[in-house]
Order: sequence, then structure tokens, then C-alpha cells
Amino acid sequence: MTTPSSIRLTQTAHGGGCACKIPPGELEEIVSGLVGVDSPDLLVGLDDGDDAAVVRIGPGQAVVVTTDFFTPVVDDAYDWGRIAAANALSDVYAMGGRPIVAVNLVGWPREVLPAELLREVLRGGLDIAREAACPVGGGHSIDDPEPKYGLAVTGLVDPDRLLRNDRARAGLPISLTKPLGVGVLNNRHKSTGEVFAQAIASMTALNADAGRAAVESGAEAATDVTGFGLLGHLHKMMRASGVSAVLDAAAVPYLEGAREALRDGYVSGGTRRNLDWVRPHLEASVDEDELLLLADAQTSGGLLVVGEVPGAPVIGEVVAGGEHTISVR
Repeated sequence: MTTPSSIRLTQTAHGGGCACKIPPGELEEIVSGLVGVDSPDLLVGLDDGDDAAVVRIGPGQAVVVTTDFFTPVVDDAYDWGRIAAANALSDVYAMGGRPIVAVNLVGWPREVLPAELLREVLRGGLDIAREAACPVGGGHSIDDPEPKYGLAVTGLVDPDRLLRNDRARAGLPISLTKPLGVGVLNNRHKSTGEVFAQAIASMTALNADAGRAAVESGAEAATDVTGFGLLGHLHKMMRASGVSAVLDAAAVPYLEGAREALRDGYVSGGTRRNLDWVRPHLEASVDEDELLLLADAQTSGGLLVVGEVPGAPVIGEVVAGGEHTISVR
């Protein structure tokens, strides 16, 4: 007899977490030329693929609007809910804002998976939202062949202290607030059932403190590292800002077990697509394995900040020109 505790959620979907994103190059072709109503109050829209939309609503105040959802990245329903919620909230922190309300987004194969598991997913999301002091006011659900969960989040931000991906300036350092490696560890988990507590701890850690520290340090440019990997998100930021970057591969932190998972072949298709997309803009003196780790599709990753963030390693610097090149050394 199948019980909720014996169900491996990662086996109910074709992929997991942010590795399921539509590839960046393909997505950009789809949305190219699609614009909404032109408004001087729309401070951040679709143009540069930033983390959220930002609309000015009055002097000194703007609304941040975002949504994020995905298929199971771990087998434990409660942990999946926590990870998905933290990932959705991260977009608000990456803009320098604070979340004020969220609603659930659910796709559930109701004739395949018990409602008890869905309750655990929602409980996990609610607990993370509670930690963020962000009320969850309902949501929307559909009957779906594959389980999906996330949040639509609304936040507030001071438009004069907004973090955005088109404000990187040459001469400034680049900081990373969480280690990489959850992609290869999650792929190993999906394949073998091994549980990696260090990956779960990283994915459920809110980026609230990191976002606040970035704003207080005077940073103007940031993004969070999710499905397009460090290289993909860094490339988008450099391209939007009209600058390039030099990345010190040895300074990039990784979770315990990440290199072993790479060595053993647990690399997702999303990671390989990330690297293929950014490769034309790379000048690398490191090997292919190192580039795969730098392109590893993250779920609920840290913030990539142009500027120094207390406690976060500096992994590179922004340089002028270079056709948005990333030099990896």
C-alpha cells in the first residue's frame, strides 16, 4: 500500500525546481517585442528581464510584483513548500524591497497524490511566509498532471533605493550571498533519494538580510541566482548595464558535496542549456567542469550584488566594455 510518507514527489514530474525554467535564449525570443501599457510609473518592466515588476504608487513608495512556482525539487512535501516560498519571496528581496502579502499557486494531480501531501506543501509555504512576516491570503489551484507550487508576492520598495539588474557600474566588486551547488545536489537527490540537509538549509534560507544589507551598503545593482545559474544571471546583469565582468572561480563558494555530485554526473539539462547560452560571451581559463558548476541551475539561490555585502565573499568585479563578456579565471 502506498502511503504519503513513501511517495517520492520528485518522481512525479519530468524535472524539478528552477531547472525546469524555459531556457533563457528561447524565453527571450518568445517575449521579444511584447510590451504592456506604457507608463512613466512603471520603473521596472520586461525590458531587461529583471526579477520583478516595480510600479511607483506615490512619493517615496513603489510596489514590487512577482510570481514563482515549480515542480517538486525534493521528496519531502513540507520542505518543498518551504523552498518554493523562499524562492518566490527572493525576487522581492532582490529588488531591495520587503514582501507584504502573498497568495498560493497550486497545480495538483488530485487523483494521483493525496490531499494530505498538498496540505504539507501549503504548511511549508505558510511557515516560510510567516518567517518573512508576509501574510498569505488564499490563492488559486488547478487539477494538473504534475504537481506545482509557488507564490505570487507583492512587496513595497523605496524607488530611490531600488536594486535592479541594469545598474552595474565598472570598478565595483561583485558579491554572492549563498554558496552554489544546490542544482547538482538536487539532481542527485532526484536520481538516488539521498537527502542533502545542507542544500535544504540553503534553499529555505530567506534573502531578507542579504537584500537589506545590500541596500544599506549603497548597492544599486543586484539579482538573485536561480534557474539560469550564476553565469546566466551575471550575463543578464552585465548586458543590461552595458559592462562586463571578471569572475574569480576560486572565490566562488560551494555547498559540501557539490563537486562530488558533478564528478558523478548529476548535471541537469537546464544547467547544460545555461552554459550553452552564455558560452559565446565567455572568456574562460578554467575547465568545463568548473563552468558547469558556475552555470548550475539553482533553486532559491543567493543574491548576486554589485558592491560589497558584509559577510558575503567577493567573487569578481565589474569592468568597462568588452561586449558584456564574462572572463572566468
